[in-house]
Amino acid sequence: MKRRSIAIVSRDTLRSEGLRRLLGIITDASVVSVSPASPPDTEPALWIADADAVVEHSAFFAPRRKTTAVVTAYASDTFLTIDPTLGSEALLERIQEILSSLPAPAVEQSTLSQREIDVLRLLARGCINKEIADRLSISINTVLTHRKNITAKLGIKSISGLGIYAVMNGYVSESDI
Repeated sequence: MKRRSIAIVSRDTLRSEGLRRLLGIITDASVVSVSPASPPDTEPALWIADADAVVEHSAFFAPRRKTTAVVTAYASDTFLTIDPTLGSEALLERIQEILSSLPAPAVEQSTLSQREIDVLRLLARGCINKEIADRLSISINTVLTHRKNITAKLGIKSISGLGIYAVMNGYVSESDI
């Protein structure tokens, strides 16, 4: 089973570390601190972000609103919210509630290599073999080999099917397609 990942977006180191420790108490998910300017390689199951980060990077967070929890004392109809003024027990309950509302992590059928994932991402974004070869500094024959391996491992033959797989498994976001 794939391990869930959670990304924390905050300029406040104390808040990031506090959230990381709280999350360590209630989940075995991998927790990373990131920036929307340099997001993690795979789309996390949950983004936890300060309100100012969500406002500043609204174009980034808007398509991720169903998987973004905003740390704010104000309620929102658009995003999940975590009230930082709650006591520790209530805060843990709220975070647990948010985590349980997320879809269960997918069962990993075949493990793709990192390079196959790179090729899959570029295919999902609409790149042709030549563009993929140029961007990854590999030969077109190597791209074709990776595509053949991806198809064999996943059992998906069409580019559109690979794109859907990439979105559903967090390799690319819907806005990247």
